[in-house]
Amino acid sequence: MEAVDVRGRFVWHQLMTRDVPGAKKFYSRLVGWKTLPWPLDPSYTVCHADGGPVAGIMEIPSDLPAEVPSHWLQYIGTRDVDGIAEAAVRTGGSIVKAPSDMQGAGRYAVLKDPQGALFAIIDPENAKPEATAPALGTFSWHELATSDNEAAFTFYSGLFGWDALARMDMGPMGVYLIFGEKGVQRGGMCLKTPENPGPPSWLPYAFVTNADEGFRLALSTGAKEILAPMDVPDGGRIANVIDPSGAAFAVHSQVVVPKAEAPAKPKAAAKVKTKTKPKAKAKAKPKKSAPARKKAPARKKAASKVAKKSVTKKVMKKATKKKSAPRKKAKAVRRKK
Repeated sequence: MEAVDVRGRFVWHQLMTRDVPGAKKFYSRLVGWKTLPWPLDPSYTVCHADGGPVAGIMEIPSDLPAEVPSHWLQYIGTRDVDGIAEAAVRTGGSIVKAPSDMQGAGRYAVLKDPQGALFAIIDPENAKPEATAPALGTFSWHELATSDNEAAFTFYSGLFGWDALARMDMGPMGVYLIFGEKGVQRGGMCLKTPENPGPPSWLPYAFVTNADEGFRLALSTGAKEILAPMDVPDGGRIANVIDPSGAAFAVHSQVVVPKAEAPAKPKAAAKVKTKTKPKAKAKAKPKKSAPARKKAPARKKAASKVAKKSVTKKVMKKATKKKSAPRKKAKAVRRKK
């Protein structure tokens, strides 16, 4: 069986935190993940979307310095972990964790780009073909905030073959570089703002039903605001927060504009017209007083809808007064007409 092409794809996402129970509760509510222990290592939590596992949560190793904050680590796919690690070093990057094998996961390594952003590479054992569109609970965008986005793009494109698909002028914030492969957008690179503390870093965006509701839920459960909900060029909405343990995270949703409302208007107008039809039937109420001979005048009234209502009312009054002489009433109607 031919191996799935994973080069340059973000195939896994991992939260390193000092509060695993709190993180499981927070992200289950925010993204809708179902969290389960990994059978090969119950201390590792696997986050499942409807289509399967998408992320992991683990405790920050005790041998790391206490000042290391909670953070999300992105795993980029490759079929040559050792070769990419060597190429990263040759082009200004460094190795944080040397290539090694993990049973049930694959061969991986943790690297740092020339500007200081952490990322991981992996040759996954059980990779799935790339979806044509993000599903709820999966990751739809990846953003690098760095000190030099053009230099960073040169570094990553050399490792993974990414293309620069667009450059958007953001004014004082500089250029937002959108990267991808074969026309498929994977994320963006921008200059890190002074308000963004810490070193350059990658930010994952989870695809949710409603980014505005997700933002409000995150704040109500202990998160801090980075970026309030805003529109993006693709017609979607995004919002960024710092989760209760200190890790940056973002949500993304697509705004769907209903298209069925416009054609529904003519149907409503047609229904209003049909409501006028019962009025003709209401004129036939005198049938109770003269069931046999009132049919003829009723037909004339229905045939001449343009006749004045005053004539009709006078006829109906005479009909109620002279129930015993329906023939004379019919003659009176003919004279008036």
